[in-house]
Formats: sequence, structure tokens, C-alpha cells
Amino acid sequence: MGFHIESTHLGDVVALVADAFHDERGNFMETFRSDIFRQLGLPGEFVQDNQAFSTRGVIRGLHFQWDPPMAKLMRVVTGSAFLVAVDIRKNSPTRGKWFGIEASSESRRLVWAPAGFARGLCVTSECAYIQYKCTSLYNPKGEAGIRFDDPDIGVEWPGVTPPILSKKDRTAMSYAEWMASPLSDHFKL
Repeated sequence: MGFHIESTHLGDVVALVADAFHDERGNFMETFRSDIFRQLGLPGEFVQDNQAFSTRGVIRGLHFQWDPPMAKLMRVVTGSAFLVAVDIRKNSPTRGKWFGIEASSESRRLVWAPAGFARGLCVTSECAYIQYKCTSLYNPKGEAGIRFDDPDIGVEWPGVTPPILSKKDRTAMSYAEWMASPLSDHFKL
């Protein structure tokens, strides 16, 4: 039992796969183990778990928190979703670049995105539950979002037309606005 790193992107975003034990009853898997995460060079301590339920075509994001900086481990519990991380760290060689991967309950993929990355998702099944393990507690005064369709980033979301968005996501700032903000100094390399 454990995890293995499937791939690494943008220097610090990691796609992992949880190993599963299958038998006639179904399957069993560990979704987090601090000792194995530390062995893989990932944090072994999370302070908050969140879960979102959404239907096909919902896009959430691109969200991030700077006070305190929040990293997330994302996992699809049921259904499938396209999970995205965008590097918004100043001075990063991959600043403004994005990584996305299809994850599902069957693929057992998890995506680790450290602080300094905006995260988002698009539900690609009829519905999906997505869990996030977070390295800091949620602070609504220290969070923001970048438009999911910002042309400077160019995330290639799966074919959802039109996407279902929250008011907050419809009115999110642009990537250029975030990078020009003094708050973006929280994410320097």
C-alpha cells in the first residue's frame, strides 16, 4: 500500500496515484499517509479537509490563498474532473504556465499543488465529489481568484459550453491584475 509519483509538472506540481488492494469485496486504498508523503518530498501535515460536490460542466477556480499561504492535495472521490494548477509565483521560470490532468475515482490520481499555485477544476462526469487536503486554515480575507478563461494563461478546459460558474468566478480578476497587485509579492521564489 502507498502512493507513487506518476509525474511532476511546473517544477513543483505532482500527480500521484494511490495504490489499491482489490478483492472480491471491492477495493481499499490509503488516501494519505504522512510518512509516505514525507518520503516522497511532500508535506506530511494538513490542517483542513474540504469537499466539493458539483455537476457536469461546473468550473471552480482558479483559486488561491496567500494569507496564510495554502497548498492543496486534490482528489476525486466519485466521478471525474479535470484538475488544474497554475503557477502564479513571481520570479518562477514557469510563471503563468498551467498543468491539467483528468482524475477520477477509478484512476486514483491525486494532484499536489503547493502555495503559489492557483487551483481549479472542471467536472467531466454527471457529478463529482472532490476532496482537498489543505496546509493552512481558510481565511476569506486572504484569498483571491483568477478568471478561468484568462487568455494570458490559456487553460484548455474540457469541452464545457457554457461552463457553470459562481458569481465569484465570473468576476475574478485577470492574471495581469494579480501579477500587478502588491499582494502577489506573497508568492516569490
